[in-house]
Amino acid sequence: MSEKPSASSPISGENALLANRYVGALLALSEEEKATNAVIDDMLNLREIWNECREWREVANNPRFTTEFIVAAAEQVAKIARTHKLTANFLTIVAQNRRLALLPNLIDMFMDEVSKARGEQRADVCSAHPLTNDQHARLTETLEKATGGKVRLIMTEDPSIIGGLTVKIGSKFVDASVKTKLDRLEHILKETNAAA
Repeated sequence: MSEKPSASSPISGENALLANRYVGALLALSEEEKATNAVIDDMLNLREIWNECREWREVANNPRFTTEFIVAAAEQVAKIARTHKLTANFLTIVAQNRRLALLPNLIDMFMDEVSKARGEQRADVCSAHPLTNDQHARLTETLEKATGGKVRLIMTEDPSIIGGLTVKIGSKFVDASVKTKLDRLEHILKETNAAA
């Protein structure tokens, strides 16, 4: 498995306008068809596929591939992921317009718009292993007490953090991962040895 890509980078100009248009249309249609929760699940699944599948990212980012090839790849991903028809259509349109490289941004924007519409804050939580239902509920409750409002957890997994969690809400980031604690300990031990 290749190294995981970093989080989506900010976009501007024409890409930002198009991204807003795509996301706005998808949200409106999903609400109209009462399929927003299904599309949310699809988006989370697509983010995992994007993070885990180097070949998918290469198809999205390589300008040498034909539009037909990119569309076929997008349709295949939608089929494998068993997405709702709205999500499948969304992916096809994004691929036809050769904007698949924006997919991480589109996913983030969609999740943000859903949270805004529901009066929630989005919390990006990364854990080494899946949380149990009880852990998920306790973390949600803790974050809601800390922020004073409703919080929607957007979960991802990264075994490299070993244990613990990282949590990002807006511009606030808390790193309580075992990996970071071990890195800090290693740094302290190196400084101690150097001083000895």
